Amino acid sequence: MSMKINRLEIENVKRIKAVNVEPKESGLTIIGGNNNQGKTSVLDAIAWALGGDKYRPSQASREGSVLPPNLHIVMNNGLVVERKGKNSALKVTDPNGQKAGQQLLNEFVEQLALDLPKFMESSGAEKARTLLQIIGVGDQLAILEKEEKELYNERTFVGRTADQKEKFAKEQPYFPDAPKDLVSPSELIKQQQDILARNGENQRKRENLHNLEQRYQRINEQLEELLRQQRDVEGDLDAARKSAADLHDESTLELENSISNIEEINRKVRANLDKEKAEDDARGYRDQYNELTKKIGDIRERKAQLLDSAELPLPELSVKEGDLIYKGQKWDNMSGSDRLKVSTAIVRKLNPNCGFVLLDKLEQMDMETLRDFGQWLESEGLQAIATRVSTGDECSIIIEDGYVSGQEQSVEPAQVPKWKAGEF
Repeated sequence: MSMKINRLEIENVKRIKAVNVEPKESGLTIIGGNNNQGKTSVLDAIAWALGGDKYRPSQASREGSVLPPNLHIVMNNGLVVERKGKNSALKVTDPNGQKAGQQLLNEFVEQLALDLPKFMESSGAEKARTLLQIIGVGDQLAILEKEEKELYNERTFVGRTADQKEKFAKEQPYFPDAPKDLVSPSELIKQQQDILARNGENQRKRENLHNLEQRYQRINEQLEELLRQQRDVEGDLDAARKSAADLHDESTLELENSISNIEEINRKVRANLDKEKAEDDARGYRDQYNELTKKIGDIRERKAQLLDSAELPLPELSVKEGDLIYKGQKWDNMSGSDRLKVSTAIVRKLNPNCGFVLLDKLEQMDMETLRDFGQWLESEGLQAIATRVSTGDECSIIIEDGYVSGQEQSVEPAQVPKWKAGEF
């Protein structure tokens, strides 16, 4: 059974003179009143009574009172907690009349229930860590998030490199008419020399033909003298004509152009090779990026499964990238009512034996938010004792000048002077 407060009696604590309160068993009990009337003093007194001396106010006794603080709280299981006397000594009595102390109170009192604003004002990361620890997946999730962060950073680097490589590849010039491989100057020169040698041989043959034709002409002019020579030469002449008839000179113009333009050709070839390498590099990094994206997705899926399998304090409450998420919203986007629900549910989960929370300054909430939160508390069987600067109907009690408005007030006896007239 969750422990709740059935009744509390407070005297001479801070601004409180004498206050008796019976909070609702479940739901919202609002202590209303104007400023500086003692509303917050009620919450401080409860925290001190149940939480121990670390919650003792720095000026616990009411200013001007000759009597020490007196606190009396009855829990729903019959446990009675008292602080009274000069030293405000703690006395805890269980229903069987057995006495106990702070250690027993610590078993069912959750510290954050006494100071819920402390939890609400903590950072998003601290709230998330608290939730993850109490549902028992904090360490596992931390490992997954560390792995995800490392992969994310690696993917970011790879993605930026891929973008740079792709941009570099696009900026590279490309020459579709350039050969695939670099041109060798020595090979072109060798080809040129081979052609020149063949052309030289052709020239020699032409010169031979010319000489034979001249001799033939001279012989014809001297027919009678050269008939014998003519017959000797005719055979050679016929062979020479046949040999020269099919000769064709090869042009070296293309090679000469290639030699003269070799640097330009090779520049284009190198540019094409650079572009192809840049494109290959970019594709490689893009493949790495896609693979890392898949790994990150797998880790996020494992995180989601881990949280889905955990027993969370509220439906639709989760942790994403180190932030509390409720109904799809981060803390700063949650409504006031949802923030209270989340905080109260987490605190209740921290210690299921503690069935109550203390809340200060609910004047920041409108009536609809208060009703919504109160209904949720009742549905969850939780008790909340809160303060609000208001004297409206939403308040369960009104504090005026340290008393509950409408309650019978006990008057502290006046302190009798110890001096006599004429004596100093």
